[in-house]
Amino acid sequence: PWRSLRRSFPEGRFLTRLPFRTRAAHTFQREVGRLAAAFWVIPIAFILRVLMGYRIKDVAQVRARYRALLKESDHPLLICPNHLTMMDSAVVAWALGGSWWYLFHYSRMPWNLPEYNNYSSQLPTRLGAWLIKCIPVIRGGRREDVSRVIKRVQHLLSRGETALIFPEAGRSRSGRVEADAVAHAVGRILTSVPGCQPLCVYLRGDRQQTWSTVPARGDSFYIDFEVGELHSDHSGMRRSRDFSRQIVDRLVGMEEEYF
Repeated sequence: PWRSLRRSFPEGRFLTRLPFRTRAAHTFQREVGRLAAAFWVIPIAFILRVLMGYRIKDVAQVRARYRALLKESDHPLLICPNHLTMMDSAVVAWALGGSWWYLFHYSRMPWNLPEYNNYSSQLPTRLGAWLIKCIPVIRGGRREDVSRVIKRVQHLLSRGETALIFPEAGRSRSGRVEADAVAHAVGRILTSVPGCQPLCVYLRGDRQQTWSTVPARGDSFYIDFEVGELHSDHSGMRRSRDFSRQIVDRLVGMEEEYF
């Protein structure tokens, strides 16, 4: 088990321990969100299903597969979906878990890394993002700021939480997985958290032709996922980049299977 692996390799070998203040802030954010979960998890599902009219194809089978996967292994899980709309993370989480299930398995509600400038203009949206387990990141920001966000995700995964990060560097402008647009943060996280597994997720709406802000109202979504099997002979940063590339390549393969 990955917990035994963690005992064999002290945390300092893999992770830079976060300051107490940051760890306490994460605990506070998580617990406030958990206590208020019924007031935001269910409404978000209501918006997706009723107001937007979205449907997940074979949703019972998808959720049964996901829950069986979680029962088979207690490894930390990093969800890695393709990226076409600003609602992808919400649709993926809703498709895999279901609103009522997350109320009783709150650690499986994934942490997200939204672009800060997409929601920072209004205080209510900033508070809402904080409540629903978001860690803001500024795309193209200073290296030390991005590194700080990655360390926060590493910390959460190492403690049994689930996170979602897009392995593509932004929404695909072509409407297909862009093999050359690789976000290397994914590999950095996977190589630093003992036992962490990537869950490659391919999501596609029937009416989704290219990238957009939100999926078309009333759309039906195909979703498939698999645990990525990563191998690399490299070490350090080259290993991280190799892992990121393998995940994007697998998403390309899943997209080819879809079409």
